[in-house]
Order: sequence, then structure tokens, then C-alpha cells
Amino acid sequence: MSIINLTAAFVATQLQCPEGKSRVEFCDSELPGLYVEVRSNNPGQGTYYWRYKDATGKTCHQKIGRTTEITLVEARRKAKQLKAEISLGADPRGAAKAQKAVVTVAQLFEDHYLPYVRQRKRSWKTDGEMYRNHLRDRFGHLRLNQLSRVQIQRFHSDLLTGGLAPATCDHQIKMLRHALNLAIDWDLLDVNPAAGVPLFNTDNKVEHYMDDVELEQLLTVLRTDHRRSVCQIAMFLLSTGCRLNEALCATWDQVDIPNRVWRIPALNSKSKRVRSVPLNDSAIDVLGQLQTRGEFEHLFINRRTRKPYTTITKVWERLRKKAGLPHLRIHDLRHQYASFLVNAGRTLYEVQQILGHSNPSVTTRYAHLSSKSLQEAANSASAAIKGATLAAELAGRPADGAAQADPVPDAEESAVAA
Repeated sequence: MSIINLTAAFVATQLQCPEGKSRVEFCDSELPGLYVEVRSNNPGQGTYYWRYKDATGKTCHQKIGRTTEITLVEARRKAKQLKAEISLGADPRGAAKAQKAVVTVAQLFEDHYLPYVRQRKRSWKTDGEMYRNHLRDRFGHLRLNQLSRVQIQRFHSDLLTGGLAPATCDHQIKMLRHALNLAIDWDLLDVNPAAGVPLFNTDNKVEHYMDDVELEQLLTVLRTDHRRSVCQIAMFLLSTGCRLNEALCATWDQVDIPNRVWRIPALNSKSKRVRSVPLNDSAIDVLGQLQTRGEFEHLFINRRTRKPYTTITKVWERLRKKAGLPHLRIHDLRHQYASFLVNAGRTLYEVQQILGHSNPSVTTRYAHLSSKSLQEAANSASAAIKGATLAAELAGRPADGAAQADPVPDAEESAVAA
């Protein structure tokens, strides 16, 4: 650092970095705080800076302009203006500091969001995969306040163009929206740019319901196949409507056979709430066939490993093909159970409680199955109409709305008509 009386001639001819140094500062003796920085790789020109201390006492440097862009007179004028503003409490670097203080999308996900959902969301691994596969490359380098709704909307469309299913594209936006909402809660962001981004909302629900013949085919296989444990798991799912993971995690201390109820703890329930599943005769029969009570903690045990099942995918694939139902997913057994209830005339509220849906709208997907119940409801209106009609006939008067014969025109009306 050299303190000299900066002149226009010096700036024009003497801006050289000393040999062996990568940079040098020429400080103005006339206006302390103003200096020209010159770098060895760019001789003959430099950059004007104003040096000052912020409110914390930290030395800061505010760029004024390059020597090729502004004159020394202009640099001194701007430096004096900065000095006056700083003396009044302004911080020229405040905006830049605030910008740097905003975390990037990568920092939000890796340092905040994923550690947060790891303790609160069963599908946190899926969130991590979606972030690494798509979001990180697209937005990871951006700071949160650099994200815009247009960027997110374009990203959403590009995912679809790239071959992802509409529902998968929507999941990306939903996760990003959730993460940014959390960023607002954590005071890392003011406004969520993903809010209001329209989703595709494609109905991708796939349900396979078995008719009587197909159900008989499946039950025959489940009764006779040698993989008894997996067959018993499938029968238990069909008899209770529970989810596969709920059954595989079920333990004997959760089952109350005398009262015919199975209490699923919140840890194993998708809704994260304790729920009670009534055990019908079919479910009780399955429990009676198991030979694990008193010997193992869990209901369903793999006899080869003597450990609870974690998956039955391969065996189930063979069983469904053997039954002539290659399209039948294991989760379809839950849908089939719901269809049993609905077609037996049970209300959607009852179905919701038994299946453990936290939102009634989820249960309405089974409303179209209640054709028999709806037909009976429609027939009740028909019965009321018939009853009113019969009462009117017995009273000797036509019922409201019944067709009446046109009166015979009298002689005067006939003459006028003629």
C-alpha cells in the first residue's frame, strides 16, 4: 500500500504493479479512504475503492468504478458522497451482505429441509432422490431470493417434456413448495415463489377390482400354495384392508383376539395416528393359522431367516400370475376390501374409519362402487311416487302431475272452431 497524492497524470501513466507482487494499492493522501487497486495482470489501469468501517468496526471496501470508466474527479466526488452517507448510518455493502446471507437452494435442502423431514416423514428418502435427480442441478446454485415463479413453472413443464409422468412432475413442485414454506417459517425467505404454480393434477389412480371368478381364483391359490406365510399375509390384507407395511410390522401385543381388534400404533400408521382395525372372522382365521404366537414378537415371520418380512414382492408376483391375475398389485387387496364394504351398503364414513383415511376425500374414490346402494336409494323415491299415486287413486282423484283427458268441447266451442 502506497500513500501518494493521486493526480490525473499519475492515474494515466503510473498504474503499474511492482515486480513480484500480484496487486498494489495507491492511497489518496488528499482524501484518506480513497485508493486505486492495480493488479499485475492488468497494468496501466485499476479500480477506485472507498475504504470504511461498518457499524461493527469491520473494515469494508466499496467499489466506485474503473479508471477507464470514470475520472479521478468523479471518483473523489463519489467517495465524498459515500463518506457522508456512511456518517449518517448507511452501509453501502449492506445489500451485498444481505444477498450473501441468503442461503442457496442446495443449502436449504442439504442443511435444513432433508435433516428436518428425515425425522418427520417416512418418504424422506424419496424427497432426497427427487432433489438430487432434478432440483439440485436446476436450482441448487441459486439463492432463495433468486428463485422466481416463472423459473419454477418452466422447470415443471420441462420435467413433463423430459418424459416424467404428470403426477411425478407435480410431486417435484409439491416438495419444492413445502421446502420453501419451511424456509419462510425459519426466516430464510419472505415469499414462496412456488405458491400458485398450477399443477397438472392428472388422475393417475389405478385400481383393479376382482369379480367373483377372479376372487375365487386368487383364494384358491392362497389356500393351496406352499409359501404359506406369504399367502397368509395376502389373506390378512384382503381381510382387514390394511397396508402391507402395517401388516409386516404388526406384533402380537397389538392384537386383542377376545375383543377382535388390532391396534396399529402411530409409528406404523400412515396417518401417524393410532387406529383400531376390527378383525372379522376371516382375519381371525388367518391369525389362528399362524404359528408364531409365543415364539416371535411379530405376526408374520420368514421361517428361513426367522426374522419379520420386509417385502413379499417376488413371491406375490408368482402368486398373482399363478392365479391368472398378473395385473393385481398387493395394494389392490386393500381396494378390494373397501369394495366389499361399500357394495355391502356400508357408508363411506364407516369405510374411512376402518381404512384409517385422515381425509374423507380419499375415501370418496370408492363412491362409484356403491351402485347397489345408490340404486336402492333411487328406488326409495320411486316407492314414494307409487305410494302417492295409489293413495290418490283410492281417494278418487288423479294424482298431481297425472295425465288428464282433454275435456269434450261444447257446441258453442265447436261452432266457433268451425
